[in-house]
Amino acid sequence: MSKSRPKSKSHPISSQEDEQPLSLDDSSDGSTQPVGADQSASSGSAQSGADDAIAGSGTSTGGFDTMLGKLVVRSGLATSEEIELCDAMLRESAEVDEPRTLADLMVDNGFITNRQLDRLRTEFEDNKTTEQIPGYTIKKKLGSGAMATVYLARQLSLDRLVAIKILPKKFTGNAKFVERFYKEGRAAARLNHPNIVGAVDVGKAGDHHYFVMEYVDGPTIYDRIKKGKRIKVSEAIQVTTQVAYALNHAHERGFVHRDIKPKNIMVTKQGVVKLADLGLARAMSDKEAAEAEAGRAYGTPYYISPEQIRGEIEIGPPADIYGLGATFYHMVTGKVPFGGKNPSAVMHKHLKAELIPPDHITPNVTAGCAQVIEMMMAKIPAERYQNAVDLLTDLRLIAKGQPPHFAHKSFDLSAIGPALKASEKTGPVKVAKPRTQATSQDGTKSTILYVIIIMSLIANFIMLLMLFSK
Repeated sequence: MSKSRPKSKSHPISSQEDEQPLSLDDSSDGSTQPVGADQSASSGSAQSGADDAIAGSGTSTGGFDTMLGKLVVRSGLATSEEIELCDAMLRESAEVDEPRTLADLMVDNGFITNRQLDRLRTEFEDNKTTEQIPGYTIKKKLGSGAMATVYLARQLSLDRLVAIKILPKKFTGNAKFVERFYKEGRAAARLNHPNIVGAVDVGKAGDHHYFVMEYVDGPTIYDRIKKGKRIKVSEAIQVTTQVAYALNHAHERGFVHRDIKPKNIMVTKQGVVKLADLGLARAMSDKEAAEAEAGRAYGTPYYISPEQIRGEIEIGPPADIYGLGATFYHMVTGKVPFGGKNPSAVMHKHLKAELIPPDHITPNVTAGCAQVIEMMMAKIPAERYQNAVDLLTDLRLIAKGQPPHFAHKSFDLSAIGPALKASEKTGPVKVAKPRTQATSQDGTKSTILYVIIIMSLIANFIMLLMLFSK
């Protein structure tokens, strides 16, 4: 039974706002982060006729040094005339037996910086990597993270757009990382649901391991929050509902996601919500992996569950529900549940700090919605929704403006026992014949206490009747 919630309670909201927010790079395993527009877009200032005169011209199959001149011009970092000047200086250095490189001369003359040079080299290597995946034409880079780079590509056989995740070269010699990469692909292949990004293919081309998946043409929930500060409550309920359907599907098939967060939730142009990135997904039956990871926290600090922070072996559906609750909280309030200056500070708050009720931050969050979020984010797993089915029941109810069935404010009866014992020691209170002012006041307090106790017991009895009647 849902009760109206007082909103006058004072909370130290300002202290959370005053903290410098933690800037996370989403370096947790399997995560990716959005990057800016393709930095190697062609520049209209370069003339095709001048390209052939640029030192370092060549075909797309050439090495970085061979292609550097064209890359610099196409990126708009220098003009063809500036490259021609460096090319002339390069020839002069060769004649006087003082060999230099084109890169050296462009940096020395201030045409490009060392950082720009490094970026061009990285992009060139990435493009060379993707050229080695047969059956796909790479269009552009979509994002990158510590564990993978994601590209937009066209699958030639079916003439459709797909996303390709590629394991960085630095991890290809590490059996642990390679196995985790393939685990993601296998997990995705076992999940077939409209609210989960689908798997297409996984394999190895040359030295590169790749995972091809459904391309979602739309923003992430993180993008939506960043753009609008917060998401309308009714929309947030719908997003959470669709992710809950995805989680129910995954949990029924024995997988726990372990990294639910706004950046891993995407929305298509048609409004379909897609849960992405199974890089941390683990089969709940995989005891060997659970024991190997025991004591270590896997997840993203802003949304990680307390049991993940503690590195517990038993990580089940309630952990994903906690992460979804933290995401729900972020959507409706525009704030993460707990802030901090570093990951340790944030995770400590997940373990110990009291959650500021979302309706105390955003007044238009209904009492029912707030109660659902708070139950999703209960610090003790047993006090959360135990499965996505129960959560979906409450989400449907609050979407209709009705009180939730499972989430409700229970009365705290922990103080009633001591109060009753105290009253037994003092004996019955004679309020009809007060002898002193103090006695009168004590009698009034005792009477109020008895009234509160009786009302609490009646209210709980009524709630039990309502629950059983359903």
